[in-house]
Amino acid sequence: MAFFPRAFLLLFHILLVRSVLGKVKLTMVDNLEVYLGDSASIPCHYSFTDIEKEPSFFMIQWFVKAAGNGTRVRIYYADVSQQVIDNNTDYSGRIEVKLEEKEAILVIRKVQLSDEREFFCQVNGLAAGTNESRTNLRVFHPPESPVIEGALTGISVTKQGLSKVASCEVRNGFPKPNITWYKNEKYLTPVPDKANILILVTRESSGFYSVQSTLDYKVEKEDKNSLFLCEVSFAVPGAIRTTNTRAINITVHYPTTTMKLWKELPQGLVKEGDTVKLGCQGDGNPPPHVIFNRGQEPNKVLNSSGNILTLTSVSRKDSGVYTCRPLGVDESSKVKGEMELAVHYLDPAFVVPKDSEMMLRGEELTATCNALSSLPTSTVWYKDRKKVGQGHTLHLTDASYQTSGEYKCEVTVPSLPALRTSGSVHIIVQGSPEMEGGEQEVQLEEAVGRTVNLSCKAVGHPRPSISWTIAGSQSWKEIVNQAHEDSVNSVVSIEVTSDVSATCNASNDMGTEAKIYHIKANPRIMKFPEGRGIIIVVIILCLLLLAFLGSILYFLHKKSKLPCKFTKEKTATDDVEKKTNAKPETTPLNIPNSEKKGPNDQ
Repeated sequence: MAFFPRAFLLLFHILLVRSVLGKVKLTMVDNLEVYLGDSASIPCHYSFTDIEKEPSFFMIQWFVKAAGNGTRVRIYYADVSQQVIDNNTDYSGRIEVKLEEKEAILVIRKVQLSDEREFFCQVNGLAAGTNESRTNLRVFHPPESPVIEGALTGISVTKQGLSKVASCEVRNGFPKPNITWYKNEKYLTPVPDKANILILVTRESSGFYSVQSTLDYKVEKEDKNSLFLCEVSFAVPGAIRTTNTRAINITVHYPTTTMKLWKELPQGLVKEGDTVKLGCQGDGNPPPHVIFNRGQEPNKVLNSSGNILTLTSVSRKDSGVYTCRPLGVDESSKVKGEMELAVHYLDPAFVVPKDSEMMLRGEELTATCNALSSLPTSTVWYKDRKKVGQGHTLHLTDASYQTSGEYKCEVTVPSLPALRTSGSVHIIVQGSPEMEGGEQEVQLEEAVGRTVNLSCKAVGHPRPSISWTIAGSQSWKEIVNQAHEDSVNSVVSIEVTSDVSATCNASNDMGTEAKIYHIKANPRIMKFPEGRGIIIVVIILCLLLLAFLGSILYFLHKKSKLPCKFTKEKTATDDVEKKTNAKPETTPLNIPNSEKKGPNDQ
């Protein structure tokens, strides 16, 4: 039943609008371009003119032109009280309208090819009149990359008429893409008896366009190196884009007069272990069947694939002169290609001394590192990843325990960085123990009752052992004992009860070394507690100091010697009280003497 009042109200609005026209102004873009699958936002800006004030009630409607018959279908309605998206249309679930200041923006989600239509915005301002405008929505989808295919067989210059050179296809674009042909980067146009271009356009079931173009061409000998490609141009929102296919070469048949041999792979110098590809090409077409030979074995035909000779995992033995010639041509013929292949190498590094070497402290050693190579080499020495030398020879002088370790030499070929090898030698320096820390005797002074930690670290080869001799304390223990390849570290904890002498003895098969700690026990050094005990002691000291200062202030007050006094009228009561409390004075009281007295002396 609610339908009839609304229908009556709508009819009333329409009749009222027809009485006054031309007072609603709409602004819309003529065309809106979007990609397939994106969201499209179509703005409709409206304003009211020739009226004193804007109407309090107006309606906004959106329509779309139906596909095929050209009729219009409403998809949205709004007034001051409601917004309605019409049901059972192509846009019932894909649109929304954003109402902003004097603007209604139609948003279409997931744009489809079928959305390429005209959309109408109608604004009815009752007494202000009604008006409508439209926007044409254009949908774009870039095509797939174009594919070019050349002729599968060679084309003879003696053939009569045109020959199919290549075909080019681009698929699934919208709107229809275009194909243009180029020869050696020059635009090709149809020319009678020289070039012809056939175009086939297909509309796919998806709605996309696929285009195929075929180039027929009259080839000449000069076309043997010509490159053909096709360019595809297609529209996108706001622009025209192009993409090219790869360039293809056509095969022109004519007699062979020269042969060319070259190295295709690898680029640059060749080293042992590489895969080498040699290519051979004759200037005749169809290309002649070729055979390959080595200069060392001219009568032996090498296995090849077409005009490519592949040598896998080459070695220095594969170096030499290689030739190629047409099959059936005598080896003495001048119609052949020739090149020299050089395979470079770098042998494993040879280090002297080998593996490991023993040295005594203070000795000298010279190590060498060499590797046989076909190219100049460079050698660098490392220890613990740090560079310690340059060149084939490494000199070690005045050996110390820091000299011990592994020395690695790296041999490289600057002109061919992929060639590298390495070797190493392990240097072991032997000698009696050596204490770390410098001083052999250490003087310390500690409070009686305190526990101290003494450390002792010694290096040497063979690895030394450490023992302690403690005199003057019965309470001590070893708390750390760490052994490494050429060193040992020991830490003892000693309670100082009297003067202590602690001797650290390090020994191995090469000798001994000692380090002595002299600890003087001082009972006058205060032993402070650790942790919270220190805080408690500080608090107690502060309290004692405050009590001392308080007693001094009290004493000065009684003696009326405070620097600041309160002034009041003198009365008889004050005189009596003063006489009552008065004491006989013997000597003048001075502040320095009073400050020297403690709180218990007052």
